[in-house]
Amino acid sequence: MKEPLPLLTCNDIHKSFYHPEKVHLLCGISLSVYPRESIAIMGASGEGKTTLLHILGTLETPDQGSLQILGKEYRKDEFPHIRNTNIGFIFQNYNLLEDFSTLDNALMPARIARKPIPKGGLIYNRGIDLLKQVGLEERAHFPAKILSGGERQRVTIARSLCNDPEIILADEPSGNLDHENSRQVHELLLTCVKKMNKSLIIVTHDKKLASLCDHRYLLQSGKLTPMDPS
Repeated sequence: MKEPLPLLTCNDIHKSFYHPEKVHLLCGISLSVYPRESIAIMGASGEGKTTLLHILGTLETPDQGSLQILGKEYRKDEFPHIRNTNIGFIFQNYNLLEDFSTLDNALMPARIARKPIPKGGLIYNRGIDLLKQVGLEERAHFPAKILSGGERQRVTIARSLCNDPEIILADEPSGNLDHENSRQVHELLLTCVKKMNKSLIIVTHDKKLASLCDHRYLLQSGKLTPMDPS
């Protein structure tokens, strides 16, 4: 049996910032993520976790190094298509459209991709099914602004899965939630990823969330070091 190929690989990633002073944030980061694998990246604030996640998600470009997604290195002008097709994002601050419905928010990646979404159609029904899986089917037509924090983060999980991407990137997915909502979101996120055969990279301070992942890494002083027992 052939070994599975990584869905995402970065090699020798460097990133520096020059204002207000020069800071070498990432110094030669290499990482591979395989199908159905979950990875947690931990580290203190300011170490560059979110910057690394943005580079992996093609939201930022490195100063040096390469990024391959599904075995291919893409041009910068191809990044928007890759983000909307192969990568799903979960943000700490939700990034929902407050006056849009829960369902509209969950289906936003499909709208950005200009896919037809007739009521009762395949994509519409997928949105309803995703909301059902995250426990929000009854809130489908509620405006996002009246949802609780835990409900909003559930919407972002559904939204990240809308276009059936291979890779999910999550930035502190429970950072704004209380203990019980954090626990529920953690379990829901890992369950959805495994059930739908996705790969997951999480940036987090939460040791409990990290412990649920297959592999854990520490980002410190620009280097990424495995935390798993050897």
